[in-house]
Amino acid sequence: MVDDGTYTAVLDRVEDDLAVLVLESDREAGGILVVESGLLPADGQHQDALFTVEVREDELVDATYHSERTRQRQESAQSRFDRLSERPDRDE
Repeated sequence: MVDDGTYTAVLDRVEDDLAVLVLESDREAGGILVVESGLLPADGQHQDALFTVEVREDELVDATYHSERTRQRQESAQSRFDRLSERPDRDE
């Protein structure tokens, strides 16, 4: 059960027309919400898409896709991965 409220949500995956959203509230895990993928904005129906969602009585009331925040988050993750995959200098 997910508490009523507004969350940041990341689309984890879509399976059989169901979207699995991982919810965060003030950087705390808020749970998982499974909804019909058609309830999400079409341009955000891809893995790692970032949304602001409103949940009431375990139902999705509203979802707003954030394309720029999604892009920034993906770039940040890629940058961290690139830094971690670099070989350290032999002197270190």
